[in-house]
This record gives sequence, C-alpha cells and structure tokens, in this order.
Amino acid sequence: MSKENRKEKNKKGLWWKILLGIVMVAVVSAIVYTLSIYNTAKNTVETEIHSPTKSIDTAVGKEKVEDAERLNILLLGVDERKGDKGRSDALLMLSLNPKTKSIDLVSIPRDTRTEIIGKGVKDKINHAYAFGGTDMSVATVENFLDIELDYYVKVNMEGLAELVDTVGGITVQNKTDWYDEGYYKKGYHYAKGELQLNGAQTIGYVRMRHFDSDFARTGRQRQVIEAIIDQGASVASVTKINSFINVLGNNVTTNLDFEDMKNLMKNYRNTRNNINSYQMKGEGTYIENSRGQDIYYLVVPDEEVSKVHDMLKKS
Repeated sequence: MSKENRKEKNKKGLWWKILLGIVMVAVVSAIVYTLSIYNTAKNTVETEIHSPTKSIDTAVGKEKVEDAERLNILLLGVDERKGDKGRSDALLMLSLNPKTKSIDLVSIPRDTRTEIIGKGVKDKINHAYAFGGTDMSVATVENFLDIELDYYVKVNMEGLAELVDTVGGITVQNKTDWYDEGYYKKGYHYAKGELQLNGAQTIGYVRMRHFDSDFARTGRQRQVIEAIIDQGASVASVTKINSFINVLGNNVTTNLDFEDMKNLMKNYRNTRNNINSYQMKGEGTYIENSRGQDIYYLVVPDEEVSKVHDMLKKS
C-alpha cells in the first residue's frame, strides 16, 4: 500500500473515531442529564411533596398500584394564606381504572352538608379542612361516599397559575360569557367558546361563580384538571421538567411517594385516554345553625351518594 493510500485510510479512520467520540459524549451527557433530573425529582418528592396522612393506609394503595387495580384519589384544591387555616375550595374524586383505560372525575360541591368526622357535627364538607386539615378531609369524604381512599393530592390554588404556565397554558371550552376584573387585574373577557388560558386567567376561570352558579364553577374546575392532565402528559421537553418539578414542590403535597409515582406512570398512563366527568347533585336549602343563623347548604340525596359510590367502586 502506497504512502498516500495509508494516509487516506488513516484520515478516514480518524473521522470515524471522532464521530464515534461525539456520539458517545452525547449519549453519556444525555444519561447524566437524565439521572440528574431523576435525582432532582426523587429528592423533591421525598423532601417537599411526600406527606403521609393517618387517615389512609398506604400499604393498600401500593398493592393496588403494583397490581394495576382501580385507584381512588382525593384532589383537594386549597386556598391557604398566611394567618389563615384555609378551606378546600375544590374537592374532586379522581378514579383511575387501567382495565377500562379511563378516569372518572367526580366533583363534590363544597357546600354539601355532611357529618364532619372527628368534629361530631354536620357542616359544609369543605369546612373539614379548616377544622382538621387533610386528615379530617379524607376521613369525611370516605364516610360521605362510603369508600376507602388510596391517595390524596393537595394543590395550593395560588400555585395553579404557575402549574398552567409551566405546561404552556391550557385550552378550555367556555359556556358562559363574562368580563372579569377580579383576580386577573387587567381585566379579561372570557368569551363563550374555545379559550386559550394562561395561569392568571385560569385562576379567574375556576373562581368565578357570580355570573352563573357554584355548579358551573365546579364544572370549570373539572375542565381545568382535564386540560392540565392532557397538556402535562404531552410535556416531553426535558428543559421544562425541572421547572415542572419546582412548581410541584412549592405547591403540592401528597402521600404518593416516588416509587408510587413511577408505578403510576407505568401502569396508569393510558387512563387519560377517556375522562368521564360527573358532578354530584342535590338541593340547595337554608338550615338554621346553633347560633340561630340561616346557612346555605346543598343536601345530596342518598340515591345520589349511592350512585357515586358505585361509580368509584366498580371494577
């Protein structure tokens, strides 16, 4: 082989080595970055998000997650400010059924009159959180629907805006036309039809009830949850993952641990293919309390409670 041919061959071999080196660096960098995200997520869940509750036996939930059985999760949307215990502004049951690849999303109206477990009185169901936090809310909802909850997720409503902005905004179908000058300070026209909402606009959307009703308001809450689930599942960009983790760490607490979350991703990811929304119904009435005040309550009939019980228990 001539000297020139050997040089040409060495040159070609050098380029392949350089290319291989670049590919290896890229692969190693991707692995290191993925591991750093994994470790960040694990640390955030363990130190900031994970918060067990005495009212739920997590061992049962873990078995269900591993066996891909139906899971019932209580979503608590809470308004908590300094110097205020807060109330659960939104109560929703999220029931995941991997067998039917579906989610049942049930709204419990916050004015629903029921026994507050641990307090010994009948009151609005959202007052359970003010009286006894997550533990009392969980116990009260379990007693009201005669079910066992597997997990809970508590979201600070103030952090909802950050969550929506992190997933790039959401799309909803608005049924009521109104102009808001409340939370969204600059004013925003919630036109009837399809709306693209940012975080601040979403807060105004879920809080409004003066132009229609509290029932319509809970319907908007379900819409937003569905939209976040849908949009969040499509956030594949690794550049957004750390931001997403930080928002969750600042605004979410749950008794799901990191292993539970990984198993949920593995066994329940297809449940979002079919989301069924339902709102519990009842009759509004005024009932006199111990101080002689007439208080508005929603009285939910037994047959309606049984209907939702069966919905959440079916296999």
